[in-house]
Amino acid sequence: MDRILVVDDAELNRELLYDILEDDYTIELASDGVEALEKLRKYQAEISALLLDLRMPNLDGFAVIEEMRRNGWIKHIPVLIISSEHAIEIENRCFNLGVSDFIHKPFESSIVINRVKNAIELFTCKNQLEQTVEKQAMTLKKQVQIIEMQAEQLRDARPFKHLMMEYSSAILEVETKLKVLNAEFSQVYNRNPFEAIKSRLKSPESIYEKLERKGYPITLDSIRKNLSDVAGLRVICSFPDDIYRLAELFIKQDDIVLVRQKDYIKTPKANGYRSLHLILDVPIFLSNGKKYMKVEVQFRTIAMDFWASLEHKLKYKRDVENTDEIVEQLRICADSIEALDHQMQKIRDQIDLSRG
Repeated sequence: MDRILVVDDAELNRELLYDILEDDYTIELASDGVEALEKLRKYQAEISALLLDLRMPNLDGFAVIEEMRRNGWIKHIPVLIISSEHAIEIENRCFNLGVSDFIHKPFESSIVINRVKNAIELFTCKNQLEQTVEKQAMTLKKQVQIIEMQAEQLRDARPFKHLMMEYSSAILEVETKLKVLNAEFSQVYNRNPFEAIKSRLKSPESIYEKLERKGYPITLDSIRKNLSDVAGLRVICSFPDDIYRLAELFIKQDDIVLVRQKDYIKTPKANGYRSLHLILDVPIFLSNGKKYMKVEVQFRTIAMDFWASLEHKLKYKRDVENTDEIVEQLRICADSIEALDHQMQKIRDQIDLSRG
């Protein structure tokens, strides 16, 4: 049976609570705060709930609660105040100190039984949940440590370094081709089709984590076969039609192979994300011959890129309040950005037309 500690300087109150609860619990009694702390030290691992009077000689209920807080007991033992006190400021003070509930005098048997039962069940669930979360956190920590260790081994391996060099070379090939197109547009059309190029090479930790999460072997062949985003570029354009024109010209080049295309501009994601994704096979030329490497190229407007950056910060920031509301606001902003992009594009077309 669960053990309950009842603390009250009035013997009649102790006896009344004993009679109400004795059928369901093992009852410990204390007449003041000093005796209560002695029994808490003796039985604190076994006590399922503490029924505590506030006004007592020697050591009052508030002092008992403070000592429980110092020892961390209040996190695991629900405290129910037994008092004739109804002042709101007293109840608020108790709740702020971590008290679970109040049982007001005079005692009503059904109220006492239900409130004690509910408090114990709630704390049991809370403690079990905390233990589960702690175990999961420890498991996750071990998994992260394993991933970091494996990634470190991967990073130091010569074949892996060579593979990363090949992906870096593919990024350089794509950048060069894009810069050539940009230079041509600047001469022929007196404007540039894109504003900036950003490139990145996936880290060993990210590669290892993704392979493991997808259930793929942790091998170089597996990286080549199963990951299409180890090498990535983001091309920032001024207008939506520049995205499609530039992408079309790029994939028409006879040594570029389009593997897959995902158009999140025409068909945005549910959260409002918009971008044109191309997975390409890009040739690189090494001392032992030509080989193709997969590269992911994302095309966005300036406004789309600004939106994606803000959404990314929200996604990985854990302490943001009102997340659902912010997600909805971001979705609305994404729709507004699309309308603004097309409006600016129309203005540009009008300016070009007026120039003849």
